[in-house]
Amino acid sequence: MQPPSLPSARATLTAAWLIAGASLLFATMGVCVKLASERYGATEIVFYRGLVGMAMIAVVARLQRQSLATPVPGMHLWRSIVGVASLCLWFYSIGRLPLATAMTLNYMSSVWMALFLMGGAVLLGSARVDPRLVAAVLTGFVGVALILRPTIEQDQVWHGLAGLSSGVLAAMAYLQVTALGRAGEPESRVVFYFSLGGVVVGAALSVPLGFSAHSWSGLGLLLAVGLLATTAQLMMTRAYATGRTLVNASLQYLGIAFSFGYGVLLFDDPVTPLALAGMLLVVGAGLAAVRLRTVAVPEVRRDSPES
Repeated sequence: MQPPSLPSARATLTAAWLIAGASLLFATMGVCVKLASERYGATEIVFYRGLVGMAMIAVVARLQRQSLATPVPGMHLWRSIVGVASLCLWFYSIGRLPLATAMTLNYMSSVWMALFLMGGAVLLGSARVDPRLVAAVLTGFVGVALILRPTIEQDQVWHGLAGLSSGVLAAMAYLQVTALGRAGEPESRVVFYFSLGGVVVGAALSVPLGFSAHSWSGLGLLLAVGLLATTAQLMMTRAYATGRTLVNASLQYLGIAFSFGYGVLLFDDPVTPLALAGMLLVVGAGLAAVRLRTVAVPEVRRDSPES
């Protein structure tokens, strides 16, 4: 039996550009979410983001003559519940924390996945847990502690915990997306049902409080959030399907750098040595965790880890 072929150099380069572009779009989406948070609740933004995403994917699927009917609705339901919960918490934290801080806490998903991997090894009675994985997880938590220190000092601990929780749930959603890929579900279908979940959950949580009144600028921001997020998700999905996991994960952390620049330039976010050091530790821990997982488990076709 022939081993699976590795991505070609050209495919890897194309995937790298897709990841870099998607990271910029996600960071720009974060800017729009932060601005929209001044007039809309997080669940409302999730609702409209899902509505735009559903419309976009429906058009793409029709052009590609691809059915959106799924043989595994239960898997999509679980992925949507976890992913949408992560998205709500992430949008909430973006509206109340420095942009780069909220992005970094969500990007902790790779470290949480490493922790899940370690926990699974212990439960299954594995004789040995890779000490390098333990070191990566501990490094990630040290980075989070440094990032959250100024947040705690400003009495924003609950906002920081919301961002941290979004990363935990994003890791769980990523594992479910991997399972969907192995079940043969195309990326457009996965994104469609995730967007549908955002519409349902966003509406259910927003209706009791009432939807906010619209303005042209507000509608523009909501439309931008949906367009940017869905386009970025499709780009990242394609990159992970054709490129190398470790290269993609490395470039994905450009999103933190882009968000940091946006935060300083547009929102006068504070620049503290502790927060910067924490971000670097989280990036290093995340990349180490991805590398160790890639070595341990053969690469498979999968969707992007974005929740």
